[in-house]
Amino acid sequence: MLNFTVGPVMSSDTVCAIGAEQVPYFRTPEFSQVMLENEGLIKKFAKAEKDARVCFLTGSGTASMEAAVINVFTNKDKVLVVDGGSFGHRFVEILEIYGIPHTVIKPEFGKGINSKQLEAFDGKGYTGFLVNLDETSVGVLYDIEIISDFCKRNNIFLVVDSISSFLCDPFNMEQLGVQMMITGSQKALACPPGISLIILSSMAIEKVYSNKPKTMYLDLKLALKNGERGQTPFTPAVGILRQINQRLKEIESAGGVEKEIERIGGLAQYFRKQIKDKNLPFEFISNSLPNAVTAISPTNGKSAYDIFTILKDEYKIWVCPNGGEFKDKIFRVGHIGALHENDYDILIEAMLDMKRRNLL
Repeated sequence: MLNFTVGPVMSSDTVCAIGAEQVPYFRTPEFSQVMLENEGLIKKFAKAEKDARVCFLTGSGTASMEAAVINVFTNKDKVLVVDGGSFGHRFVEILEIYGIPHTVIKPEFGKGINSKQLEAFDGKGYTGFLVNLDETSVGVLYDIEIISDFCKRNNIFLVVDSISSFLCDPFNMEQLGVQMMITGSQKALACPPGISLIILSSMAIEKVYSNKPKTMYLDLKLALKNGERGQTPFTPAVGILRQINQRLKEIESAGGVEKEIERIGGLAQYFRKQIKDKNLPFEFISNSLPNAVTAISPTNGKSAYDIFTILKDEYKIWVCPNGGEFKDKIFRVGHIGALHENDYDILIEAMLDMKRRNLL
């Protein structure tokens, strides 16, 4: 199997080897050291402030999205939320469930956010801003600089879902004034799914300790307190946290976050150039392409879902399908995980073969 989805992704052999080991007991100094190393490297790669903290949750990225919302916002807040696809809409659903007042910003399909759109909300008393930085359902990377400037001038608490953009696109949490950043184990961290995490600024930590969400498992006060000693309040996905430790050290030894972003961006450009050079019947639907993923629409009337199915069943290659109204219109190709240019050569050749067979 060759995996070009955006999660789970291909893992390195060393990460896979840890997954084959027996899972050790975790209430030990040794595991605490692993967790403290994880926190330090995550903070370093996100360029978080010195006093920032990281909470590790056993759950998918949605668990951390929900935890972030309910630990810092209440029904006394007024939140702006970008709903540009299925993942942005998930933030909307969380706000609705907990009765948190909010206003939805709906970008045009395949487009990002511009400063003029945000100017309409200046001085309107908003206290929070939620955005999925890389809306992977449609392959759009929002301009975090524009969003940051807006939040700074309006003194708005900024929460960024960087689940698919962390380690893929440039990001400086402290300079941008991001108060909470979310990511997950199965994206560019290239480990199995099961761990999501939240980086909290010192301001976010204060906000968490002053709030009383109606939850036990997702109460970040417990995670912060236990994290001081390199532990979690409940049994975590121990094996995945050990794999994350290995992966973070691999990134560090290969040159750090800048080198990893350069590597992923290079793969994205290589693939997109091949699509154009080989005259394949596709168009890129986004006017703001992220490094992590390319969203593609067939231009010849072929079904995007059929293309996904044929690649999977006949070529043993996985790309990412879409659901709902976009099922037959869009599929996505990821550029994260343990992939190389020659892997994309195999994918392109499969697509060319499908074209020769009139399947594409």
